[in-house]
Amino acid sequence: MGKKKKEDISPEETEGLTQEKEETEEVTEETSEEALEEEEASKEPEVTDGEKEDKGKKDPKDEKIAELNDKVMRQMAEFDNFRKRTDKEKSEMFSNGEKAVIESILPVIDNFERALSMAGSNEEKEQDPFMDGMEKVYRQLMDELTKLGLKPIEALGAQFDPTLHNAVMQEESEEYDSGIVCKELQKGYMLNDSVVRHSMVSVTQ
Repeated sequence: MGKKKKEDISPEETEGLTQEKEETEEVTEETSEEALEEEEASKEPEVTDGEKEDKGKKDPKDEKIAELNDKVMRQMAEFDNFRKRTDKEKSEMFSNGEKAVIESILPVIDNFERALSMAGSNEEKEQDPFMDGMEKVYRQLMDELTKLGLKPIEALGAQFDPTLHNAVMQEESEEYDSGIVCKELQKGYMLNDSVVRHSMVSVTQ
């Protein structure tokens, strides 16, 4: 079929060709815009030398904050060490003071025990109101000291222990083997786990 001459094209066909041409141009224009946008997006932003230098340098505020944080942490550590040292010193002072007071009371306890031993049997003590009162005061005193951690050292019949006993003499004994405490000359005491006074003893040969 031959080509239509220009004068043979109807107005309707002319309008259709014009519309098709416009749509083609719009698509081409949109494609070009999208290509330009993708090209712009793919480009990395240029970083100037000044910006590179700024990134390499630390912010003075951050450096000051880090310095202050370090100073605070050091001071907290020093204070914690000071508190622990102070608590230890207080504990030692209290323990030493308590031990010193009890050492001064021990001779009083010795005199109580000597007086009560000379009073005779328990029945005789009960018949004597004065000695009965002395017995009750002695028991009360020992109860209070026991609450503080004071306890007598076991000596008679025990194996001699130089950390607990002070041997002042030796003697032969048929009742005990060699190296056993056969007599307790003065009672020893411990305050918690510390020896306040060693027991004065006699040990079998």
